[in-house]
Amino acid sequence: MLLSKKAAGSNSNHPAPEENTLRVGLVGPLPPPSGGMANQTRQLMELLVSRGIAVTLVRVNEPYRPAWVGKLKGIRAVPRLMAYIARLRRVARQVDVLHVMANSGWSWHLFAAPALWIAWLNKVPVVLNYRGGEAERFFVRSMRWIRPSLEKASLIAVPSGFLQAVFGRFGFDTTVVPNIVDLKRFRPKPELSPLHTQRPHIVIARNLEPIYGLTTALRAFALLLREKPGARLSIAGSGPQRQELEDLALALGIGQNVTFTGRLSPDEMAELYRQADVMLNPTTVDNMPNSILEGMASGLPIVSTHVGGVPYMVEHEKTALLVPPEDPDAMSEQLVRVTSDMALYKSLAENGLAEVTRYGIDAIVPEWVRIYCALAGYDSALSESW
Repeated sequence: MLLSKKAAGSNSNHPAPEENTLRVGLVGPLPPPSGGMANQTRQLMELLVSRGIAVTLVRVNEPYRPAWVGKLKGIRAVPRLMAYIARLRRVARQVDVLHVMANSGWSWHLFAAPALWIAWLNKVPVVLNYRGGEAERFFVRSMRWIRPSLEKASLIAVPSGFLQAVFGRFGFDTTVVPNIVDLKRFRPKPELSPLHTQRPHIVIARNLEPIYGLTTALRAFALLLREKPGARLSIAGSGPQRQELEDLALALGIGQNVTFTGRLSPDEMAELYRQADVMLNPTTVDNMPNSILEGMASGLPIVSTHVGGVPYMVEHEKTALLVPPEDPDAMSEQLVRVTSDMALYKSLAENGLAEVTRYGIDAIVPEWVRIYCALAGYDSALSESW
């Protein structure tokens, strides 16, 4: 439904909004590439628009225009950044609240920090939605530069208790608003058990980059094949490590059992989960991986490394099996275990399905609307009825 604003709005320096509208400026990336933040940005935008909220996107990874600019390494970032700042300034004068997706490193300095300062200068409330799994390392190294920008946020939202604890150690209060999973798209196959315990199909949904532990996953899968020679592994994602990983699979003698699917659309990814038996998350750094939510929603038992925000999402032996990072022996042991013990397999799958309902659209989107309404001066009763 559309929301109406109080007569005395909070953004008095801005043009009066159209009657019965809430205007949100959303700052973040879109796929490609299909990373977690890009997928969450796209999904949130679509969900807000479908509910009658006016969303204006400020895309931080806008394609280079003209395209040949993208070939000019070293200077290609300058025209993109100038165009980004110009659009951000325009949008900040047109919306009731700005929602900024943020990450660590150069992404923070180039995109998130300017958005916070522009919102502050234009007196528009801004939600900083911080999502970087490497936040603590980044803060330790750069907090003296980060803090002035962080203090410009009207509200800091994080997707997990893990990041809430990190921010707390640096003196910042945060609100936890978890990631969203589409429970209509990601749903279980009719039968939760593997078709055959000797031919389990393992799926990984991560970008092909070193921090995601895919070399460890391949070594663990090679060990699994000693116990279950019919096992298959599908790795869904793209990235700079693909050739290295393909070469490692061949060197380990497991090439014929491993499929690199490349980047998949959300619907293709949902279908792959329904064809699989177990979801493996081998990462070395993480915050709140969407793939774990998608895997649970698809009725798959989860085997994951015990890193970052993962233990805040799942409980060992109840909704997942957790192992140390970069430990192929422990990872393989749990893969063998979950694909051999049908009672454990069904218990993890069923508990995961029950847990993931907390992250559905109907649970999370209203929370964002309540935040926007509170910051923009909308009647709280109307936000509750949305």
